[in-house]
Amino acid sequence: MGQSDNADRTAEGNRVTATSRRPTRVATLPPRERILDAAEELFLKEGIGRVGLQAIADRAKTTKMAIYRHFESKDALIVEWLRIVTHDYTAAFDKVEEEHPDDARAQVLGLAQFIADGLPAITHRGCPFINSIAELPDPAHPARQLIQSHKAGQARRLTAMCARAGLPDPEQTCAAITFLLEGAQISAQNGSIDQAGDRLMRAVEAIVLPDAAQKKASRG
Repeated sequence: MGQSDNADRTAEGNRVTATSRRPTRVATLPPRERILDAAEELFLKEGIGRVGLQAIADRAKTTKMAIYRHFESKDALIVEWLRIVTHDYTAAFDKVEEEHPDDARAQVLGLAQFIADGLPAITHRGCPFINSIAELPDPAHPARQLIQSHKAGQARRLTAMCARAGLPDPEQTCAAITFLLEGAQISAQNGSIDQAGDRLMRAVEAIVLPDAAQKKASRG
């Protein structure tokens, strides 16, 4: 199989694409997944507040009635979309733990690399969690609660990684790394920092591998 064939397979595996292949790909999805695919594309492009169910129905080539057969409300659709997004981040934690089962420092760096690799996309459309929170001021909104629970779970897993890595004060170290990861996403979104991915990795390496980072800095 050639490189172009592999590229097509990768594109078809993405939940959101901006290619001319989208109509063909979406036509093969079951109705519920087609609705979620359309909702994700529009939510990321225009924001959850500006997008109505009719626009989602039109994009999914279905009807509002069909949407209500799968989701009791727009809020329910938002929650399910964000639940899918959280799975991507959970999968990143799972992947680095599987790839580096005996090296917690490598796990932390792997997570940072996952965020760094995703910064170019955030530059164009923003972080779905940050954007959603900005549009949902009610802390009791189920989508806000989902994000809060997800972030708390991430913090617990990262703290555990820091502890296994022997880093000092794992909770504080987790907080420092989290500030860097989420700060990098915001900086990428607003365009305030050039080379955000590379700078993020150097900052996290300074925490996780301080001796190596210091030697690299002295050589530079």
